[in-house]
Amino acid sequence: MNDEFEQKLKTLDMMFLELGMMVNVAVYRAVTGFTTHDKRLAYEVIGGDERINASQMKLEKKCLELIALQQPVTGALRQIITAMKASSDLERMGDHAVSIAKGTIQLTGNPRVFSIESNLNEMFAIVRKMSDEVLDAYVHSDDRRARRIASRDHRVNEFSRQIYLDCIASMRADTDTVVGGTDYMLVATYLERIADYVTNICERIVYQKTGKIVELNSNAKEDEF
Repeated sequence: MNDEFEQKLKTLDMMFLELGMMVNVAVYRAVTGFTTHDKRLAYEVIGGDERINASQMKLEKKCLELIALQQPVTGALRQIITAMKASSDLERMGDHAVSIAKGTIQLTGNPRVFSIESNLNEMFAIVRKMSDEVLDAYVHSDDRRARRIASRDHRVNEFSRQIYLDCIASMRADTDTVVGGTDYMLVATYLERIADYVTNICERIVYQKTGKIVELNSNAKEDEF
């Protein structure tokens, strides 16, 4: 691998990291805006989505150019493929942040259930830690750390199920919480999906490092790519 090509791969990593940081900020603002009823933050998330999409498309285009012009093999090819596929996961995480933000804008002063919001915040704390750490694992091609990050997805799923049950119980006890409870369930679902996309990125990191396609958090057999 010549020095010029190696520099282009480093630039690709920086583009990915930049995109990931934008997405993480969007998710943070979306959840914070929802739990505090801050529509200003929600509008910031929606307004910034176009920039995220443009950055993802730029990164994908760069990946295709490198494949076409450099004809990389083995490790370098895996690195480019990983960046291209993982960038799509990041873009979808940004889409879910927008969905949460739109829910915030639609809030009309519904009664709040603070115990459920507390669980949402705990759930988000796990998701945020996963999404922050996966960027570092990606940059360092740390497949072991990627596996550890993905293992937390089970805890996120547990929170999602508990929030669902709590919302149903709240709706039955007080019909005034039906609309708000539905919003809580939606946000929990979006967070669960964001964690799923982080897990996807973890799987791609393992592929980049080992050349094996794996399905984390399952008993699926590892296959050679």
